[in-house]
Amino acid sequence: MLCLQDIHAGYGPSEVLKGISLEVRGGEIVALLGANGAGKSTTLLTIAGVIAARRGEISWNGESIRGLRPDQILSRGLCLCPEGRRIFPRLTVRENLLAGAYTRSGFPQAKLDRIFDHFPILAERQQQLGGTLSGGEQQMLAIGRSLMSEPGILMLDEPSLGLAPLIVQKIFSIIQTINREGTPVLLVEQNARQALQIAHRGYVMVTGIIELTGSSSELLASDDVRRAYLGIN
Repeated sequence: MLCLQDIHAGYGPSEVLKGISLEVRGGEIVALLGANGAGKSTTLLTIAGVIAARRGEISWNGESIRGLRPDQILSRGLCLCPEGRRIFPRLTVRENLLAGAYTRSGFPQAKLDRIFDHFPILAERQQQLGGTLSGGEQQMLAIGRSLMSEPGILMLDEPSLGLAPLIVQKIFSIIQTINREGTPVLLVEQNARQALQIAHRGYVMVTGIIELTGSSSELLASDDVRRAYLGIN
């Protein structure tokens, strides 16, 4: 469904991505792992059109999306839930969710009902300002807002960042549920063990290149991955 081939991208004169290639197939959760500064978030921002690819090709369902504006990419079904949640703190929970459906026509009541099924706490907090929610609730709101666009693929950037372990387990359980319902997921995570426990496949990035790739079980068994990311000698 999503395919990157030899992508180069960066900021100003600095090249961050140095020819990466990866793919996400229908029905998959794919984990993108690596240390801070490896280029994981830059990869997602490049796919989403926020950063322009300098070389290479990005295709979605066989159609090139390189060079499209972020709103055009979103309208084609590629949705990025960014690091740091980026909710609208002065809008209510309901208003935040409705903002996520701006590319879709008609009032999205069925979508709202689906989000509230996934996140019952958001139904209880509908009229509460987003900025008054806890960190875990804001992450649920950010994911829910992304789902309101009916994504063909959901790209998640560090969804567990700064959250308590019990909330992290809940977030990852919801990611699995979303995937089982038919949405492929590209997951950027520093919590490598948690990510590989729910992913089908994974890629390991090191300073702008893909260093390792394989099934989740293969990466969990890799001595290099265990030492670098799982804290196991």
